[in-house]
Amino acid sequence: MRITFLCQYFPPEMGAPSARTFEHARRWAELGHEVTVVTGFPNHPTGVIRPEYRGQFVKRESVEGIDLLRTWVYCAANKGFFRRVLNFLSFFCSSLILGALLTRKPDVVIGTSPQFFCAVSAYLLSRVKRVPFVFEVRDIWPQSAVEMGALKNRWLIAVLEAIEMHLYRQALLIVPVAESTRDYLLAKGIAPEKIEIITNGVDAGYLASASIAPEDVRRQFGLENKFVVSYIGTHGMAHALNVVLATAKRFRADSAVHFLFVGEGAEKDNLKRLADQLSLSNLTFLNEQPRERLLGFYRASDVSLVPLRRLAIFQKVLPSKLFELMGVGCPIICSVEGEAARLVAAAEAGVCIEPEHEDALFAAIHHLRAEPELRKRMSANGQQFVQANYLRSVLAEKYLTVVGDRLSVAGETFSVVGNRTPTPNHQPPTTK
Repeated sequence: MRITFLCQYFPPEMGAPSARTFEHARRWAELGHEVTVVTGFPNHPTGVIRPEYRGQFVKRESVEGIDLLRTWVYCAANKGFFRRVLNFLSFFCSSLILGALLTRKPDVVIGTSPQFFCAVSAYLLSRVKRVPFVFEVRDIWPQSAVEMGALKNRWLIAVLEAIEMHLYRQALLIVPVAESTRDYLLAKGIAPEKIEIITNGVDAGYLASASIAPEDVRRQFGLENKFVVSYIGTHGMAHALNVVLATAKRFRADSAVHFLFVGEGAEKDNLKRLADQLSLSNLTFLNEQPRERLLGFYRASDVSLVPLRRLAIFQKVLPSKLFELMGVGCPIICSVEGEAARLVAAAEAGVCIEPEHEDALFAAIHHLRAEPELRKRMSANGQQFVQANYLRSVLAEKYLTVVGDRLSVAGETFSVVGNRTPTPNHQPPTTK
């Protein structure tokens, strides 16, 4: 296949969308398919473009077999609603225009959401190129923004919901990452045969690529002989991290328990101010780390937290962090209801508690600290579970198969290993 994929975020940017897109696209290219990824210049989450990309409007790169087209974006830090919307809309415009002008006609255009306007750009690009559109739904928009309180104007919500339904109806295939998203789509009247789940996962090569040993992490940040409770990821309004700080306050008298926050986000400054107000000497904030170093931080943690606010929308999500933590064998405290909790329970890789519940979080940390053998079993269980069910290479091949199956109705057939097979509607060119 010739695949064009739109995703605003791509390495060296961190986060679930960049990792998922890169690891899928790399595997597709390894299998012989032509993959073009249209993305932005790396600036997330700080809003500062990396020095090697500054002063450019468009840039073409080849990254591990992927044809990468970087387009201009209005840079904005991951905070402040208005500037973030401008950031999203700028990529919508540049990716659509430059994608139309600077990419070959593909067999399919895939767009991922969030951010929502990226999927709209992918749909419009598919119309320009006159090829099918595949809609990857990693988060349900605009419902997520409404439930988070970030979107309140009822007229704007109505417009965005109309666009959402149009994308669902026009997509050849809808690819959610969570099973509960299927239920949401079915309730919207979407035909079940249009929906194929491709969950998040973890790359086996990534799990073997740690650039810093866990003992070096502990030594560098003064964590020797500590019981380390980590939160590694986006410090956003979705994560209820104030509850973690309140819990850390209850451990202040126990000098052996230390909380480690790694990452950036809209709420980080507020969290640091709150930590100062609470005099939390048992908590360390670190800046975002390169992805290859994160494995060392995961492995240096005795337990790691995966929290989200208690909102109905989060019952339908599967945080990608779960797979990385299980893959490296780090026990999890999952304070997310719904599908994420069911996954952790099925893997027997951690403890599931009620979201935004300080007493439950305190009790879970206390319990796991007192049970080293239980943590050891959780570690082994998580690693085995991921290896058996959630390796990215296997998921990427499944993705190709379901896309190829849908495209076959248009007169072409494709194998997972990328040799295009001619059909009566797609004859090879003749030579005169």
